Amino acid sequence: MKKVEAIIKPFKLEEVKEALAEVGVQGMTVTEVKGFGRQKGHTEIYRGSEYTVDFLP
Repeated sequence: MKKVEAIIKPFKLEEVKEALAEVGVQGMTVTEVKGFGRQKGHTEIYRGSEYTVDFLP
């Protein structure tokens, strides 16, 4: 048994599932993650209050 971890864009999920099925992978666990890179998030205003969005989907 081997563990493979990958972070992919949501629109690529079906393509990845199909490719893994072709090589015999019979199951997987999928979860949504959030993070940040060079952009470091941004600020938004909601109901007059400004807040920082640090993590992006």
